[in-house]
Amino acid sequence: MNAVILINRSGGTAKGDPEIGAKVEAAMRAAGIAGEVELLDGAGVAKRAKEAVAAAAKLIIAGGGDGSISAAAGAIAGSETVLGILPLGTLNHLARDLGIPFDIDQAAAIIGRGDERRIDVAELNGRVFVNNSALGLYPLMVVDRDAQEKRLGRSKKVAMAVAAARTIVRFRHSRVTICADGDRLPIETPLLFIGNNDYDVALPTAGKRETLDSGQLCVLALRKKGRCGMFAAAVRALLGWSRDDDMIRLDAVEELRVESHRSHLTVSIDGETEQLPSPLTYKIRKGALRVMAPIVEPPKR
Repeated sequence: MNAVILINRSGGTAKGDPEIGAKVEAAMRAAGIAGEVELLDGAGVAKRAKEAVAAAAKLIIAGGGDGSISAAAGAIAGSETVLGILPLGTLNHLARDLGIPFDIDQAAAIIGRGDERRIDVAELNGRVFVNNSALGLYPLMVVDRDAQEKRLGRSKKVAMAVAAARTIVRFRHSRVTICADGDRLPIETPLLFIGNNDYDVALPTAGKRETLDSGQLCVLALRKKGRCGMFAAAVRALLGWSRDDDMIRLDAVEELRVESHRSHLTVSIDGETEQLPSPLTYKIRKGALRVMAPIVEPPKR
């Protein structure tokens, strides 16, 4: 099996491992996969993936965190190229939800086995994402987290904890109008969350997805509250005790429009932030991504 193998050397476990290239090469050989390992920065992964798709590559293997995997998926979605995933980031949300092991050798073996699935991707103003996007508190936390990592050298988890505390202290509500299925709903919210497929909110599976091919967006908005009320609502959600006045949830959404009086909105997209012109248009693209992952058996009846 031949593949284009792209590794983000500037983040996650690869950043601190000078032997990452050799380790990936050995794992690929053991899995019966041929191809030169290319060590790139984050932007290089996206650029090289686009070039490989244009050259009709059959298999692109991307190694890195969720941002790198998302960048590769954006180049591949809608094509006949298949994506293989080496989870080399901090959280690895997509790999986790696909059942891909975080161990390099085991992940390579999954790719070498050749099991293929089609999954959905989501799209924001034409940009593909595989996990989620958000407005409000979370993008501000990400901006603060990234600044701490660069300026102070803090780990991603520590920086995020500090950023969360600081952001909650100075948070503001966002005024937007969300439009779905012909309905317009003006809201003031500290956090609007849009996921590629449905996300669990309550513990112990908070932040996970049971499926990646339901063809729907997950749309959640916290209702306007003070700091204490927002904290209480978050705790209730984690415990599965949410009340109607805690959260707005829209079901069976395939396209969502977010309107604002602001010309640009700060949004997070798979853990990275951007300022995008409003309005924002989110769409689900059903079965647009071919990916090497363990086959999920349908439930027995």
